[in-house]
Amino acid sequence: MTESAESKKDGCHAANGFKPGRNGMVVKNHHHHPPQFQKQEKVYQATCNGDLYSRPFVESFEETPMLVAVLTYMGYGILTIFGYLRDFMREWKIEKCHIARERGEQKDFVPLYQDFENFYTRNLYMRIRDSWNRPICSVPGAKFDLVERSSSDYNWTFDYTGRVVKDIINLGSYNYLGFAENTGLCATAAGDVTVKYGVGVTSTRQEMGNLDRHEELEKLVASFLGVESAMAFAMGFATNSMNIPALAGKGCLILSDELNHASLVLGARLSGSTIRVFKHNNMQSLEKLLKDAIVHGQPRTHRPWKKILILVEGIYSMEGSIIRLPEVVALKKKYKAYLYLDEAHSIGALGPGGRGVVEYFGLDPRDVDILMGTFTKSFGAAGGYIGGRKELIDYLRAHSHSAVYATSMSLPVVEQIITSMKCIMGKDGTTIDEKEVRRNWHFKKRKQSPHLEALLVPFAASLVPDPPALDLEEVSGAVESLNTNSEQRAEIADGMASNVGRSRIQRLAENTVYFRRRLREMGFIIYGNNDSPVVPMMLYMPAKIGAFGREMLKRNIGVVVVGFPATPIIESRARFCISAAHTKEMLDRALTVISEVGDLLQLKYSRQKVLPSLDRPFDETTYEESEE
Repeated sequence: MTESAESKKDGCHAANGFKPGRNGMVVKNHHHHPPQFQKQEKVYQATCNGDLYSRPFVESFEETPMLVAVLTYMGYGILTIFGYLRDFMREWKIEKCHIARERGEQKDFVPLYQDFENFYTRNLYMRIRDSWNRPICSVPGAKFDLVERSSSDYNWTFDYTGRVVKDIINLGSYNYLGFAENTGLCATAAGDVTVKYGVGVTSTRQEMGNLDRHEELEKLVASFLGVESAMAFAMGFATNSMNIPALAGKGCLILSDELNHASLVLGARLSGSTIRVFKHNNMQSLEKLLKDAIVHGQPRTHRPWKKILILVEGIYSMEGSIIRLPEVVALKKKYKAYLYLDEAHSIGALGPGGRGVVEYFGLDPRDVDILMGTFTKSFGAAGGYIGGRKELIDYLRAHSHSAVYATSMSLPVVEQIITSMKCIMGKDGTTIDEKEVRRNWHFKKRKQSPHLEALLVPFAASLVPDPPALDLEEVSGAVESLNTNSEQRAEIADGMASNVGRSRIQRLAENTVYFRRRLREMGFIIYGNNDSPVVPMMLYMPAKIGAFGREMLKRNIGVVVVGFPATPIIESRARFCISAAHTKEMLDRALTVISEVGDLLQLKYSRQKVLPSLDRPFDETTYEESEE
């Protein structure tokens, strides 16, 4: 049965087991979905604020089944009871105590180690500690090698066995575009810069640590983002925590999404501003806070706020959701607030050109006052950036603690970012003219070698709209097999490399859609947006957190599992991160193993036989820019 929002008065409530407060399953028009799905599930047409979106916006947050929620609470309750019992046994020396304790001569001091605050770590985390901090000994690419370890004291300490587990499929690293590699253009460029400049800079940007490569990077970032100016920082976490205090202070109001990253939360707290939290991706909640801020002003005095700053992320790394940026921008304009957008996970991973959530929604970068992002994920490097108007960046150069006191970014890291970003932008110096390629290579020189045809036909195909993904390994092999001189091979290889960036972005998008669709078909509960490469799969029960990680590792699949307090207590999950470096064979192998382990641990909780893309209404909020 299909119902539209017009025919359903209370159509904004959740249906089919989806949470009403999560704003899930939002799409612009229901005709994006196959008719057979519309017959099986209720479909709601998005009529509220749908004109703000130029593309379908699909997010799902299926509600936790009641039985699973009850069993999860019971599991944590049992663990808590046994935790108190074990603490009692440790106190009476019945069980050996491994935890940090106060020295006897300091018994009259204020406790340095808060015993009760570490209760979770002692009694719950230690049971599954082996699921984290696993030491790898290779490039963290699509596959990695792992140093095997074991524990004889229930995960308090680990011993290395001396064995290395080879070729584990990596579903945990934020290697979205596959630039975490030790071969290729980026690695070569970083190596050359290391020889020329060394590794350390040993000074701040304001003193002797401002090199030509730093300035080139910042110009490139500004060009990539489409803003006037940009500034780079050596640490992504500090980019938020040290710059927000420079932008807001006492008498300012910060409106923060409830699921914002710890770096945003810390930056807001350090600023000394008043902080108010709105429900995740909920525009009604945000607009209510904006209205109250405008009407009531500051507490007690009721003076107007000096400024209002909205803090949001592009992709939320635990939920896999994408910020509803068109609506946030509309609200920001309506109430004359400033917008700070953290694109740590979305830059490089979203948008046709990899320019993040702004490009993904087809918005103007100038609509976002402060564009922040990191180089640690899509670019395979380290550090972060802030982009915006020139006046903003000039102000931060003088007032940001991270700019004034922190050591400059290492030059090999800078070169990795420059090379990977140029590859994405097609400015890596390898682009050759399409007509020249077709004329000289495809039509003429392919007749001189049977290998050239196999090489150039896919290249010519990649020059037309909607190109297929390039098989880079096949291309490299064909180039090497050419019976030609080295100069000719280099020119052909350069021409092929000009499309590497575009093919990586396209491959990531294809892998993401494929992986999410297959998991849903298997019956798992998956959170987040259909286009998000962060894929949370719900585990719920505490015992299944460690069990899932261990069983997957036994089958040579490396995954990240997450539980309380990083997530709500009944929403433990496995978090997969999809990469352009993953081949379809890798994903199929991983999906087969996930299904096998899911059956073993009974993780296929979804109550939907088929999970189609359901239309859900937007919040009924109107946006009109107020007159000057």
